[in-house]
Amino acid sequence: MKKLFLVVGVLVGQLIFPQSEMKVPSFEEVLSVPIPSNPQISPRGKHILFQLRTVDWEANNYDTEIWLSKNGGKPFQLTDNPESSSYAPKWSPDGKWAAFLSNRGNGNQIHVISPAGGESFPATNIKGGINSFEWSPNGQQFTFSMNQKDSKEEMAMNERFGDFEIDDKRPNHSWLYAIDFDPEHRKAVQLPCHLENDCIQWPKPIALIDSVEFSIGAFKWSPDGSKIVFDKQPNNLTNSYLQSDIGILDVKTKQWNVLVRNSSFDFFFDWSPDSKSIGYVTALDSHNGTYYKNNHVYTISIDSKDKQELAKDFDEELKDLVWTENGIYAMAYQKTKVQLFVIDPSKGTVKMLNDSPNTIQSFSISDDGSTIAFLGNTADNLKELYTSSLSDYAPKKNTDFTARISNWKVAQSEVIRWRSKDGTMIEGILHKPKDYDASKKYPLLVNVHGGPTAADHPTPIPVFYPVLQWLDKGALVLRPNYRGSGGYGEKFRALNVENLGLGAVDDILSGIDYLDSLGIIDTNKMGCMGWSHGGYITALLATTSDRFKAFSVGAGISNWVTYYVKTDLHPFTIQYLRDTPWKNPAIYAKTSPITYINQATTPTLIQHGEYDQRVPIENAYELLQGLRDQNVDTKLIVYNGLGHTIYKPKERLAAVWHNWQWFGNYVFGEDIKIPVE
Repeated sequence: MKKLFLVVGVLVGQLIFPQSEMKVPSFEEVLSVPIPSNPQISPRGKHILFQLRTVDWEANNYDTEIWLSKNGGKPFQLTDNPESSSYAPKWSPDGKWAAFLSNRGNGNQIHVISPAGGESFPATNIKGGINSFEWSPNGQQFTFSMNQKDSKEEMAMNERFGDFEIDDKRPNHSWLYAIDFDPEHRKAVQLPCHLENDCIQWPKPIALIDSVEFSIGAFKWSPDGSKIVFDKQPNNLTNSYLQSDIGILDVKTKQWNVLVRNSSFDFFFDWSPDSKSIGYVTALDSHNGTYYKNNHVYTISIDSKDKQELAKDFDEELKDLVWTENGIYAMAYQKTKVQLFVIDPSKGTVKMLNDSPNTIQSFSISDDGSTIAFLGNTADNLKELYTSSLSDYAPKKNTDFTARISNWKVAQSEVIRWRSKDGTMIEGILHKPKDYDASKKYPLLVNVHGGPTAADHPTPIPVFYPVLQWLDKGALVLRPNYRGSGGYGEKFRALNVENLGLGAVDDILSGIDYLDSLGIIDTNKMGCMGWSHGGYITALLATTSDRFKAFSVGAGISNWVTYYVKTDLHPFTIQYLRDTPWKNPAIYAKTSPITYINQATTPTLIQHGEYDQRVPIENAYELLQGLRDQNVDTKLIVYNGLGHTIYKPKERLAAVWHNWQWFGNYVFGEDIKIPVE
């Protein structure tokens, strides 16, 4: 319960640390900042559920629980399952119940709790657990998806021949079911049961769509309760989504048909309020650019099949679209911001709401379309929960997570702009220490984001790398939105085509030249780091530039051929490099860091997850051996049991220390020992 009280103190504005003097937080303190997500506003717009992720250092995991803000009041914790978290909250249509997913020993099940108080109780007991769920409009049922079970033949095969798998030959499918919800069931669940067999009569799931050769993705009931729209794709394999279509199920007859089928992906986003149409995003028939081209936004009539394209002139990706009586709301990157927009479904025009705060993370709108709840942050504030009327947009803050860092020395963020080698305008976030002096020259650390279509935004505490500690040491940190980043339009993202990494290298080096022209950086003390695609760009800099004193390559690509043959995202390289390595080996060589390994001279730290499927760890070993052959000081650190992201707090702490030690040595000339206590 100690953790609970600490977080409550943050939410109600009680400072954890005294304000008498500013402090540099420890790595653990930075990694322990609670992270809110997934706000869900109640049907009438009075209450808000949201998730909050905290750190359990002793158990070495992150715990996500559900919190509740009632009538705009101070939030309080609603669930408590630290062993396995509680997440994906959804209000019942009448607002009397909150359902969520949690694994409490028998796979992910739907649990229900009253916002008025009391204990939660399970509403399902499905063997193997479920994937996702929705309330029916009358609140009397849940629909949910779960994976198909192994057939008797498959189980017999495993029994005789052991556990083996033929690549792409045994893909699972997710199918759609319904199950009754009766609030009185909680009484039976809470009664003591001493029998060996189940003594509770659990409701039986009803198959809505099963025994078919496709997999169900997202799904949603029509407001009138007569139909369910769903995304369907061939199977659950990673790249199967590129072949997704949209289906409609008649709930009464259980008959379904395909409503939208383009040769590339189609995904619904919502029903119209009158249940007569759906909205969807699609790549139409484009197969060679879905990673960087704008999606198309459409509406389609369920009966007439008449279609209308919306937001034709909007040059960015519209995300998380929600259809209300007042229009279709969405958010989109806009350079170093993420902002809210509303689309007129009759005209297709797009209008931006006021841009406060600067970066919107996620949002939810009440059933009548009058009130919005969202998470957002500014350059000076952490992610906070806001609410606002949509008729008079004026966001009100419901939380105060920023109070936790009120006496921290945080980053001072400035958006800077420069022209790259080919004249392309590039932006970046320059972080400065609180006592910044424009007459001084500072060491520079460059932190390259991944994606590549992500983007960096102003924030008081960049995480993963020890940015605050470097700022306090007397350095500047640059986070460039290199070509290909989101928020700058489709043409900017397409600058990576047949030019992966190479243009970004020019963008970063040009940014350094710009800062040097201002006389504010010490070019003899520079380092560069990044993870995933940021790790790839860092590796390319490490093998083509001698301007830095140290590099840190996190989960980065060293050879696009090595990446292509083993990654779970084969289409990525084909779309950006326009061919396979067997037909055009030259473009794969041109954009691969390993091609330039004989030029490498700079000490390079390599970090990688043992079971990384997105960027296979062979890339790390290839870069390591190449650097060793060049007698470059290098070190590979493998985080055991982890994949592409470091999702355990102790291993994340280790990764921060490893970077602190590496750059401390080669950029700042310090001999840093990693403490064990």
